[in-house]
Amino acid sequence: MSAAGLGPPAPPAPPARAEHAREGAPATARPTDAVRVEHGQANVGGNAVWSDVDIAIAAGEFAAILGPNGSGKTTLLRVLLGELSLAHGSATVLGAPPGARKGEIGYLPQRRHFGAGTRIRGIDLVRLGLDGARWGLPLRRSNPARVDEVVALVGATAYARRPIGLLSGGEQQRLLIAQALVGDPKLLILDEPLDSLDLPNQSAVAALLARICREREVTVLLVAHDVNPLLSYLDRVVYFGARRAVVGEPRAVITAPTLSRLYGSPVEVLETADGRLVVVGLPEAPAHHSDRHAHH
Repeated sequence: MSAAGLGPPAPPAPPARAEHAREGAPATARPTDAVRVEHGQANVGGNAVWSDVDIAIAAGEFAAILGPNGSGKTTLLRVLLGELSLAHGSATVLGAPPGARKGEIGYLPQRRHFGAGTRIRGIDLVRLGLDGARWGLPLRRSNPARVDEVVALVGATAYARRPIGLLSGGEQQRLLIAQALVGDPKLLILDEPLDSLDLPNQSAVAALLARICREREVTVLLVAHDVNPLLSYLDRVVYFGARRAVVGEPRAVITAPTLSRLYGSPVEVLETADGRLVVVGLPEAPAHHSDRHAHH
């Protein structure tokens, strides 16, 4: 038996929109959807990773992609970034086919490690987000004012001019988020941004992303290793499992009945005294909401 979702307690949740978890039925069409998948099937190596998946993330929402290792979380990111075509169904990102509006997407891949010998300054790393070091984008002219703005936005001004290799993991991650933001994206996609951070930094980065989402009206979509640091901030979750997905408000999705239906076998969801959710009995293992190092 496996368990998932262990993590730090989350702050009290704001009132959530009433919504039931959805699985296997198209979501109601909305003209303001930032991300939309209808009857989607993704194949890797000729095999279906997931199928008949329907997802709708509205513009300005904060959403997390959850599920055990290998369930297809990073595969969804590849589809949305235009790196992998759906085998069946359709997808749109910012109202266009995946990959068509790359210049309006900020992307942070799985966490990079910078050793102590890495001498590039944090602010120069952020500047690369404008100068073309973002998954094949053409070069842009540097904008020092914009770089300074996003460095301040993520709270990194005090250390941005130090070598990145001498900064803590949390400081490095803030600067990487700034790099993804420097192009002024409408959609921010992050692959496990809390991974390898200690618990205080997980909570701090989760709060930072929520603030960016609300204040800058940026849609935030991230893969999460543990939902708990994010729980009070999320509008929506996409939970993958058993080659399917269920979508909805977090506490409507992460329930024993919903996950048991998704997997077709009994799954328990426990809530601790401090509000953390712990999922027990997922068929796959390990089961800490992780798709690390797996693209399927």
